[in-house]
Amino acid sequence: MHTEDPSHETTLLAVIGMSPAVLTETLWALAREAEPVIPRRIIVVTTLAGRQRTIRDLFESPESGGPCVWDALREALKSEGHDLDGCLRFGTTPDDIRVITATDPATGRGIELEDLRSMHENEAAADFLLDQVRAITANPDTRLIASIAGGRKTMGALLYACLTLAGREEDRITHVLVNAPFDTSPGFFFPGQTLTDPKLAGLDPQIELADVPFVPMRNLFHRELGRAVGTFSSLVASCRSEIRHRAAEDLHIEIPLNRPALRVNHSEARLTEREHHLLICLAKLAKTNRPPIPSYGEALDALAAHQAEWDSLVEDGRLPRGTPSAAGFQDEQDVRRVLSDLRKKVRTLGHHGAILADALPTRGRFSLDVPGALIHLA
Repeated sequence: MHTEDPSHETTLLAVIGMSPAVLTETLWALAREAEPVIPRRIIVVTTLAGRQRTIRDLFESPESGGPCVWDALREALKSEGHDLDGCLRFGTTPDDIRVITATDPATGRGIELEDLRSMHENEAAADFLLDQVRAITANPDTRLIASIAGGRKTMGALLYACLTLAGREEDRITHVLVNAPFDTSPGFFFPGQTLTDPKLAGLDPQIELADVPFVPMRNLFHRELGRAVGTFSSLVASCRSEIRHRAAEDLHIEIPLNRPALRVNHSEARLTEREHHLLICLAKLAKTNRPPIPSYGEALDALAAHQAEWDSLVEDGRLPRGTPSAAGFQDEQDVRRVLSDLRKKVRTLGHHGAILADALPTRGRFSLDVPGALIHLA
């Protein structure tokens, strides 16, 4: 029995930690769907410790003798009539069990990760997983099933995010559910296996495969996803910027020059003079299509240039009468404080204000991330 379309291969990509049973349970559940799915190949993404546990639990023969768990699973599926010819390609090679790699900050060398304990290691895991998803989804004849049941919670969350960014409508995300006490038994891998734990005798294991809904945004960001290089964080930033630009298409932003205020569509907020000038500086950068300034510290030069230009316009009478001089900024923390207060006020302006607040500067980007044509200085 094999219902899968032979013209389309299915690859199961699974994040695994110290419980490799989620892999065999997932495969068992896939084989029992209304239209059984037997993946052509399996790819496991894990850590060094996870690789050792996967090899030990799935491929080493038990002390009592008999086949290893992986061979026992294959035989069980065959006995139920499933055709495994050319399917379930999986073993102990580095191509089958892929350990997340990162750059050692101290030496600059590539290393395999023992665990995910730091921000640097989690960023490396995100990049690694995105590479796996991109490679699989680049083949139009391959369908991807991504299992987020194993590993640390961050691994599952990152794999889900990668499918959202690079997955397609035909791909799936799954999580496997197992009833107690089988869910915590270290010797249980799939129903029908020979069990050595007397506590499980006479009990009926139940395995359910849950499909986790996701929104595939690949087509929305085809230009960004089509690039040959790019990290997970840079791709997320690019997609966020695209979303902000699309959400901002119906914004109408007015910044009066002669009084500290902001009007977004039909709502207005009063600002302090420093909030006002910070916003004007951002608006001018946006309207001249300047690239984002990479840090708040470097933004001090742009703010100082704005102050000098503004004061010159006031002295020459080229701004409305009563226009105050520009307020200065002392340091990076000063900019952060004013920006934080500005963001809070902008968010009070309803739905459109929330969109504008998300476009205000954030870490690594000092810019007003909306099209300059939507901004009106008057």
